[in-house]
Amino acid sequence: MGGIFGVASKTDCSLDLFFGVDYHSHLGTRRGGLAVYSEEGRFERSIHNIQNSPFRTKFEHDIEEMHGHLGIGCISDYEPQPLLVNSHLGSWAITTVGIVTNKDELVKEVLDSGYTHFLEMSGGEINQTELIVALINHEKTIVDGIKYVQSKIKGSITMLVLTKDCIYGARDRLGRTPLQIGKKDGAYCFSFENFAYVNLGYTDCHELGPAEIVKLTADGYEILQQPGKEMKICTFLWIYYGYPTASYEGVNVESMRYNCGRYLAKRDKGSVEPDIIAGVPDSGTAHAIGYANESNIPFARPFIKYTPTWPRSFMPTNQEQRNLIAHMKLIPVQSLIKGKKILLIDDSIVRGTQLRETTEFLYNSGAKEVHVRPACPPLLFGCKYLNFSRSKSEMDLITRRIIKQFEGDNVTDEVLREYANPDSPKYAAMLEEIRNQLHFTTLRYHRLDDMLDSTGLDHCKLCTYCWDGRE
Repeated sequence: MGGIFGVASKTDCSLDLFFGVDYHSHLGTRRGGLAVYSEEGRFERSIHNIQNSPFRTKFEHDIEEMHGHLGIGCISDYEPQPLLVNSHLGSWAITTVGIVTNKDELVKEVLDSGYTHFLEMSGGEINQTELIVALINHEKTIVDGIKYVQSKIKGSITMLVLTKDCIYGARDRLGRTPLQIGKKDGAYCFSFENFAYVNLGYTDCHELGPAEIVKLTADGYEILQQPGKEMKICTFLWIYYGYPTASYEGVNVESMRYNCGRYLAKRDKGSVEPDIIAGVPDSGTAHAIGYANESNIPFARPFIKYTPTWPRSFMPTNQEQRNLIAHMKLIPVQSLIKGKKILLIDDSIVRGTQLRETTEFLYNSGAKEVHVRPACPPLLFGCKYLNFSRSKSEMDLITRRIIKQFEGDNVTDEVLREYANPDSPKYAAMLEEIRNQLHFTTLRYHRLDDMLDSTGLDHCKLCTYCWDGRE
């Protein structure tokens, strides 16, 4: 995923920028970066690897040397950024969040048009943000360049562009990721997560709509391109990625998760009789609270996450290491497990490995039954709009492996639609096989319509591609 933050201030912006970016650390695990237009009239930048230590510890010394009234920064799960640019458009810096799924096609197009080269990152990949720079440079102004990017890419790109005079913020064409503006006396900021500026003294000011482009200075903001009418914001932001205190389109993440649990409990009413409701920490906790409140079954924490040395379960890039760390972090509370029938909620089931190990861990600790309730429907399609996961193939999804087991190589879109239909025999067979392979007592996924209702937004505004394949 990734997160971005920018500040325009009448005084030094460096501390607000530092803490604002740091508050996005839950959205990425590989790199962090900062860029400011300094008081000496030049761009200064710092980028660090944050895989083995938090953003704050890597940048706390850099920020002492970086001062200015304008700055942008990011938490990035992939490419190093912000990038510094010197082109016919002047000197500027840029940071982005999202994914360009037609990157190879666009790189070829740019090279064929006379662009000399792209720098390769380790592994041979071209820095995606550098491609965005090349597309912006195709036009005569930065704003026209941003519009050109929005017209050319497939996937999604939300960006901040820092110049010596202002910051341009642009939300991706269909608003799949958020971008919001906060204000306080003498300063304005852009932020992916709106909670990131609250403790810095900012209040909510404006949420950009799809494709909207805004120019930001310390005196205020100017809308340069009005928002488009169509929106497809990522629903998974509420289910998993968003921090509990964040809000998108006016809907708070924690509240939405309570609603998810409430809908799950309503569907479950009378079908199971667990002793306690538990959430896989921390991704399932809020959903579990919602379930417990609706069902009047006690919420409990039968295992506790040990975070002092392993704050993020997905920190290592190696999947086997991530599975091991996820297991090592969960410490059982034996008196809350032994002899108990536990209903366990997690945000989703992707590969299934971690949840199977968690279930076995509960059984080995004395649990009598483990009923599993994912807070979203079965994931059937790999996301092509955001850096949702590091999965290289849809066959990493347990659902797709089971569908292949049932159907062989005859998996058409029509067949997948049957497996996505919660009222179909194929859906029921898939769930039973998942339940059997992962050793759950029972398994019931969240229904798509219930999950979308949990947001309170019009369903047409929400992206559901990873569940139903609908563009």
